[in-house]
Amino acid sequence: MLNKMTVKDIDCRGKRVLCRVDFNVPLDTEGRISDDNRIVAALPTIRYILDQGGRLILTSHLGRPKGQPKAEFSLKPVADHLAMLLSKPVIMAPDCIGSKVEQLAQALEDGQVMLLENVRFHPGETTNDPQFSSQLAGLAEIYVNDAFGTAHRAHSSTVGVAQLITPAVAGFLIEKEIRYLGQAVTEPVRPLVAIIGGAKVSDKLPAIENLLDKVDTLLIGGGMAYTFLRAQGFTLGTSLVEEDRIDLASTLLKHAADQGVRLVLPQDHVAAAEFSAEADHQVCSNSNFPDNRMGLDIGPQTIAEYCQIVSESGTVLWNGPMGVFEFPSFAKGTFAIAQALADSKAVSIIGGGDSVAAANKSGLADRMTHISTGGGASLEFLEGKELPGISALNDKL
Repeated sequence: MLNKMTVKDIDCRGKRVLCRVDFNVPLDTEGRISDDNRIVAALPTIRYILDQGGRLILTSHLGRPKGQPKAEFSLKPVADHLAMLLSKPVIMAPDCIGSKVEQLAQALEDGQVMLLENVRFHPGETTNDPQFSSQLAGLAEIYVNDAFGTAHRAHSSTVGVAQLITPAVAGFLIEKEIRYLGQAVTEPVRPLVAIIGGAKVSDKLPAIENLLDKVDTLLIGGGMAYTFLRAQGFTLGTSLVEEDRIDLASTLLKHAADQGVRLVLPQDHVAAAEFSAEADHQVCSNSNFPDNRMGLDIGPQTIAEYCQIVSESGTVLWNGPMGVFEFPSFAKGTFAIAQALADSKAVSIIGGGDSVAAANKSGLADRMTHISTGGGASLEFLEGKELPGISALNDKL
């Protein structure tokens, strides 16, 4: 649970408020925003500060410009889009530090908003450089972090500034993320089911290890399932198997059994001759897997079993797709999970970029309880790690 001060604990009227948001949104080839979910997610905090008479200075990164100003990573399209959403002007700063930015910040009036240019145009952002942090901090009297997607990064705009400005508080989005994720792992409505997918065991290993001490059932899908199945002795054609993780998968299977956790693996698969959207494919079981095919999705029996488990759950954490959902022929498993979650009465929490993308693509995102805005941050939270961007904020008195 979040034991940090929030925007509700401060008076920001007439004060300059530096708010770290996550406006790292996808842009199309024309430079237009193709998905504004992260901007919309920050609106409650933005509107609250403005309604309270705060003088709002927003800061974010976009893409990976690697410490150099690059036009394709400018936040100008975001400023224009935010102005439309707020129905009010958004001042676009020419940079995020420097005398011109300082003048613009000093000139802000109550209820006005300015967006700083991409903080990652400066190398000091990602190195948490003290001088860069000091220049950012000099713009404001209050600091608010509402960028859960970057809370696992110890950068200048997430940690450095928070150590220099008092008060440093959480926004509504971070408060919401920690409430849902925290409750899921500490006080869940049971049964607690975790659905973990994606390509590799190694990517999700710490999360799986941590969740085995908390969940009632763990469902495994995606490419990582084949390493677990190999650990059980199955031959799986040309499917993705992390040979150096087979012993570890065996250890996790034993740990689950020792903990009384039901760890469920796919019993059938949609297998193809090659990794291609047009590849010829067939359904096969663990025991009759063709030598020349690779598994690219869970099969119909597994879908039915997983969906039944979801329907009987109290809380579901979903991180990672069940197959190569970008290819329509291998998307049925992932979309079936999304449908099962939408239809269930369980508290459903979706984290991780691919599963969030799948939920959005399925058209069912608005029927989930909570969709996390932070892939890496939500995964590290589930791993039991401390998130530096949240740790740096002021504790509740």
